[in-house]
Amino acid sequence: MTEQAKVSDVVELIRDVDLQLKSVHTQSLDISFNELADMVKEGELDISPDYQRLFMWSEGARSRFIESLLLEMPVPPIYVVEEDDGKKLLIDGLQRLSSFLHFRGMLEALHLRPPVQKGDKLVLQDCDIIKTLNGKTYDDLGTALQIKLKRSFVRVEVVRKGSNPKFKYYMFKRLNTGGSRLTDQQLRNCTIRLLDPAFNDFIIKLADENQSFKTCTSTISEEQTYGAYDKELVLRFFALKNWLPKFKHDVDDFMTEYMEAVSDPDNSEIFDYEKEEKVFSRTFAILATALDDKAFSRANKTKNDLIRAFGVYHYEAFTIGLQPLLSKFDITTTGGIDKARNLLMSIKLDPAFIDLTTGGGKNSPGPLKARIKFVEDKLAAAL
Repeated sequence: MTEQAKVSDVVELIRDVDLQLKSVHTQSLDISFNELADMVKEGELDISPDYQRLFMWSEGARSRFIESLLLEMPVPPIYVVEEDDGKKLLIDGLQRLSSFLHFRGMLEALHLRPPVQKGDKLVLQDCDIIKTLNGKTYDDLGTALQIKLKRSFVRVEVVRKGSNPKFKYYMFKRLNTGGSRLTDQQLRNCTIRLLDPAFNDFIIKLADENQSFKTCTSTISEEQTYGAYDKELVLRFFALKNWLPKFKHDVDDFMTEYMEAVSDPDNSEIFDYEKEEKVFSRTFAILATALDDKAFSRANKTKNDLIRAFGVYHYEAFTIGLQPLLSKFDITTTGGIDKARNLLMSIKLDPAFIDLTTGGGKNSPGPLKARIKFVEDKLAAAL
């Protein structure tokens, strides 16, 4: 490359950086934790219910954070996004802010074990520098230390309204991707709503309100539910149903890319919400009516019955394999329901299908498409 070409490349890079900077407006503020808590209380700082589930710090970690504030240790910045109405949306700093709220008795986090309700005040434990703090609550600190704690300041980085929504999205994504305790779907639920919340809210609505879906997936664990696995399953259904030919490598990246594509306001993937909800409801109504909570169970060792458990390979194979034949099922009569149950059971107990849905290494495109096609072919031959 000539010297002139190198200079040209640098000029182009500078132009690209400047172009992006024009769409970003930020502000740095020093705010006390007491003021942040008041903002949460007054609804000026939003911690959405779905995002709040990401609060996972142990009571020991919460306690050591309070200890750090009392010792005036440096605290990493908190990041917020300014909404059009002037309110703020927290995008990074949840663990620290929620720990402060718990100590003050202002936190509600019913997903924790034990659950935390408003009015419950954190009892400090595992403080390793000021060990006399252990066993104390906010009320035990005395006025001087209470004031010191409330006046603990933190740098708050504000992404101002008018900034490009995609910048907000990528900022949250990069700040939080390193969090080892956040599931992929928890991250999707929080980050992708910064592009456009419609698809994200639609997924949450179906997971929380569709009774047939809830019946079919009732065997997923409580831990998986808290990790938003039920929402991930709804996303998986639509991603595979609408984008299966595009699935090449990692299924998690595939689902993220599909959700981004539907939610991108600049170039969104076509998604007919009314039509898609009808298809979703019909699919899970058939499965719930025929197999109840064993819709995604696998064969037991004797291969003559099903184990009441959730199998994601069965979920993919049956929800997508049913699609070309949804209208062929009759779930309005006893005879139709019996026929559907017997047909779906025969597929689950078929040795060839068992081979396609057991063992590891079957989440790549080839095995995935093979088990979907197996269900589709068996249904087409019988209906």
